[in-house]
Amino acid sequence: MSALICGSLAYDTIMVFPDQFKNHILPDKVHILNVSFLVPRMRREFGGCAGNIAYNLKLLGGEPVPMATVGQDFGPYREHFEECGIRLDQVKELSDLFTPQAFITTDHDNNQITAFHPGAMMRSYENHVRDVPGIQFGIVSPDGREGMLQNAAEFKEAGIPFIFDPGQAMPLFNGEELRHFIEQSDYVTVNDYESSLLQERTGWNEAEIASRVKAYITTCGPKGAKIHADGTTHNVPPAHERRITDPTGCGDAFRAGLIHGIMKGYDWMTIGRIGNLMGALKVEHPGTQNQRFDYRQFADQFRQQFGYALD
Repeated sequence: MSALICGSLAYDTIMVFPDQFKNHILPDKVHILNVSFLVPRMRREFGGCAGNIAYNLKLLGGEPVPMATVGQDFGPYREHFEECGIRLDQVKELSDLFTPQAFITTDHDNNQITAFHPGAMMRSYENHVRDVPGIQFGIVSPDGREGMLQNAAEFKEAGIPFIFDPGQAMPLFNGEELRHFIEQSDYVTVNDYESSLLQERTGWNEAEIASRVKAYITTCGPKGAKIHADGTTHNVPPAHERRITDPTGCGDAFRAGLIHGIMKGYDWMTIGRIGNLMGALKVEHPGTQNQRFDYRQFADQFRQQFGYALD
């Protein structure tokens, strides 16, 4: 069973400044800010919401089909996904643009300065959900504005159940547009901060959002997750990581767990636990696509953490 993962494929260039930004930024001079930071440590990671979700779903034995627009520099990412056995037939390469990329500088206090270049992502509307055969499920994750609007409409028209995951793209849409996304989708997933923002933008509270979808899923960091479904609130306990290395991408790992659990037809507490464990396993590793395990190893971890086996 294939899941269409709509969103971005991006490079993340992460640099570490071995000091504190505050020691080099004069508060009374921010109106003429001109600073340079020496960053001896740098790494480049594969990222983007669609890439991260697809990678994690593949670890669970799923068949993700990422759909995205990328640029002339996509070669290393292509090789990476080919090695992972992830389909790329719905990834469109635009030779006159760059692949989306984030440039992130972090200081010793874990403050971050980020610049994001959307590149080819701004033409994501050139791909169409309606052109992809054999899809049983989907997700609309952060992407170009027009592409997200189009993907949701085409999932709805095709009768394909899908998750709406606004994430960092939420500022692109007004309240009316967000309400329409919710009414088109079957599931909505956000983190606790995004949940508050979504309620503010739409004018709908948690119960009102939940009444319009099969499930409204909110991640709550170390507290686990909360799932509103069928008139019931399921408070899902967290999974426990062995170490905390890097939280970046744990939300995308959680979403892969959601997709897997929903497509398998598990109950909501099990679905939430799968998502939480995927997030915990990601937190143990740097970057967003460096954790390695297969489904058997995941199932063993699940049984150890939650006391029962997955089918």
